[in-house]
Amino acid sequence: MQDKYNHLEVESAARAHWDAADAYRVTEDENKKKFYACSMLPYPSGKLHMGHVRNYTINDMLTRQLRMQGFNVLMPMGWDAFGLPAENAALKNKVPPAQWTYDNIAYMKRQMQAMGLAIDWSREVATCDPDYYKWNQWLFLKMLDKGIAYRKTQVVNWDPVDQTVLANEQVIDGKGWRTGAPVEKREIPGYYLKITDYAQELLDHVQVGGDKATLTGWPDKVRLMQENWIGKSSGVRFAFTHDIKGTDGQLIQDGKMYVFTTRADTIMGVTFCAVAPEHPLATHAAVGNPQLAAFIEECKQGGTTEAELALKEKEGMPTGLTVTHPLTGKPVEVWVGNYVLMGYGDGAVMGVPAHDERDFAFARKYGLPIAQVIAVDGEVFGTDAWQEWYGDKQRARCVNSGVLDGLGYAAAVDKVAALLAGKGLGEKKTTWRLRDWGISRQRYWGTPIPIIHCADCGAQPVPEKDLPVVLPPDLVPDGSGNPLVKSEVFHAGVTCPCCGKPARRETDTMDTFVDSSWYYLRYCDPKNTEHMVAGGAAYWMRDGGMDQYIGGIEHAILHLLYARFWTKVMRDLGLVKADEPFKRLLTQGMVLNHIYSRRTAKGAKDYFWPHDVEHVLDEGGKIVGAKLKNPAESGDGLLPVGTPIDYEGVGTMSKSKNNGVDPQHLIEKYGADTARLYTMFTSPPELTLEWNDAAVEGSYRFLRRVWNFGIKLAGLDHQQALASAAGAASLSDVPFGKAAAALRLEIHTVLKQVQYDYQRMQYNTVVSGAMKMLNALEDFKAQDDAGAQVALIEGFSILLRVLYPATPHITHALWSELGYAGVLGDLLDAPWPQVDAGALVQDELELVLQVNGKLRGSVCVPASADKAAIEAAALANPDAQKFVQGATPKKVVVVPGRLVNIVV
Repeated sequence: MQDKYNHLEVESAARAHWDAADAYRVTEDENKKKFYACSMLPYPSGKLHMGHVRNYTINDMLTRQLRMQGFNVLMPMGWDAFGLPAENAALKNKVPPAQWTYDNIAYMKRQMQAMGLAIDWSREVATCDPDYYKWNQWLFLKMLDKGIAYRKTQVVNWDPVDQTVLANEQVIDGKGWRTGAPVEKREIPGYYLKITDYAQELLDHVQVGGDKATLTGWPDKVRLMQENWIGKSSGVRFAFTHDIKGTDGQLIQDGKMYVFTTRADTIMGVTFCAVAPEHPLATHAAVGNPQLAAFIEECKQGGTTEAELALKEKEGMPTGLTVTHPLTGKPVEVWVGNYVLMGYGDGAVMGVPAHDERDFAFARKYGLPIAQVIAVDGEVFGTDAWQEWYGDKQRARCVNSGVLDGLGYAAAVDKVAALLAGKGLGEKKTTWRLRDWGISRQRYWGTPIPIIHCADCGAQPVPEKDLPVVLPPDLVPDGSGNPLVKSEVFHAGVTCPCCGKPARRETDTMDTFVDSSWYYLRYCDPKNTEHMVAGGAAYWMRDGGMDQYIGGIEHAILHLLYARFWTKVMRDLGLVKADEPFKRLLTQGMVLNHIYSRRTAKGAKDYFWPHDVEHVLDEGGKIVGAKLKNPAESGDGLLPVGTPIDYEGVGTMSKSKNNGVDPQHLIEKYGADTARLYTMFTSPPELTLEWNDAAVEGSYRFLRRVWNFGIKLAGLDHQQALASAAGAASLSDVPFGKAAAALRLEIHTVLKQVQYDYQRMQYNTVVSGAMKMLNALEDFKAQDDAGAQVALIEGFSILLRVLYPATPHITHALWSELGYAGVLGDLLDAPWPQVDAGALVQDELELVLQVNGKLRGSVCVPASADKAAIEAAALANPDAQKFVQGATPKKVVVVPGRLVNIVV
């Protein structure tokens, strides 16, 4: 056994052992309890970051500990390999995205293997592999056949630089999230998936407090985020009528401009209506009105998400058109509003300035009427400033509203709905914020949409026998749009499935969320060429789906929502039985580090690595600034030591901010076990972790202590002690002395807490429990009797098994070197240690001794001592007598198992 802990040798030998045994290959075993634990698959960007290390170590600890408990545990890994970053890298480096992607996969895989993760690599998938994306195409065709997938033309966000459609979430302040180019709105055809058909079920299963909720193993904050995104609203949809005709002489939208409102009780307070810039009435009004046309074009360059529009200043312009109020018959002005989205509802809203804060601000800005139609007892209405009670529907009663006067919210809504229905102009309706999922992307590096376009027959699905439609792997984007459009290879020999005439393939590819919506199912049957999912999915996804999913909170909405939808579609197509993909969800916290920056002379911002900077502290030790401790390059040239640097606090590790920590460097310097231990110990899994170099070194020192203690035990080779310690023989006949019994009490007490912490995935306290065990073992005064040896060896065997899921390499080495493997087998499958109830039974208790509430020492009493015996022992204690000084105590307070307090 090595005298000194050499992490490089220890970890290399452990991984070689596991590789030789193919230790992590998992098969479906009906004789074992299954547990499927999966981390969100990474994008192969080039290197792992510490967020990956933390995520996968959480999964690894869960996997290893459950395996020791006899579970059949699956921990797979794959690569979310399609996407725009690969195209951008290809454009920059003049190489095909495939080459860049697979090179990155190879490097990141080696990093994961160096981490010692218990991954079953036989199940590895890459979403850019035709064997994988063939099934994207296959299921798309099934959805197309069932009407779940469909083609339509819709207004979309268009990035003129990347030449692609952007999701609403990818538009920031009206600009493309990557290019920063002003986003345009265009009408183009694309393919959509009817996720809205599943809106109610998606809501039911996730709703916090809902009687149909099944995702109770998810954090409430994530469930609420999903619930809000789905956005169920109950209200009234109705029409304002008009006689406005288009250039074809026909009434625009049949003479009805529909709106939806959740506050139908305020209908009598409508003083204007606002329509989206793309609304047919806006388009009509802009003809011959250059000022309005220019305003509409300006609106089209703006933000497209509800969140952005909520923050944006509300602007509008009158169209000169009016519509007719359905109940009063009065004309209502129509405005174009930059805050109205065509994609939500009917692209028009009713304006009730008196009782909607947004409308109030809009009316004040443009001098529009503000008519009160809701009153609350004891409150006075005014138009100078918005007050919260103006929108209160709980205390509301209608005023200035004719037949609605005096009615409360619910009664007024019912009355309005009935009046509108009688006129054939409206009805109660439930609407959803959720919109159908547009999956078409004008990009190269993605799953080709399996459609053929024929001049005579139109869009036709690719025959199933011709799948997959393979993406040419060697194209290099040149910045002029999707290279598939110009690829002769991609279109060569394509004929229409209906008429047989020459045709062209669809050049749009699928949104990469498609790839990540079902990969966890493919892990179950990764090599099956005949079926998308088969027996593996039936086994691993039974009993309600994946047992534990782990990933970042940034994926709490779209990825999880689409994965849930995809699973339900596959269920309805008879492919799986699970209603939901993930029974339990853990969203791990981000890894944070200090951020240092400096403005250049030209106004740009440079970021500096933490290892090049030192803090400037005030008298109280608070960080008030920073300065360079090493020369550093910047936009102003080489900056010397001592240059002042701005300190921005802590934030998520990021390559762009130079505050990341390279896991490879950490592994080489301290070892994978240190990296793993640090990320688990420093913070609970669900909370953020602030990087601390000193704490990393502390984790390394702890592992050296573990190794050094193992060396001390190397000479204890008594077979009875080893067998007893490993659990192969009874401990009931071992003569434990007082010190050995105390050690066992401490070890098994901590073990009991650790078992609870493993169950709740609080791995930081698991590690602190291991530290307490080592402290107890190191403090034990070894004796020559057999009981002392058994207590030591048993205690260390428990420590190794408790620590093993966090630091598998060093514990594997010590387990093998000390002979535990010869009794219990490889640590991988060694039985999880059980709390010995006998070890928790104490013959004697040490109680805190107080006099008048102040600590004066301790007193030992038999564990069976009653209150009178404890009082007598306390009064007889020399430490107590010094402070009682012969006085007669007023009373003696005994807190069983904890303390005794003498009051004089």
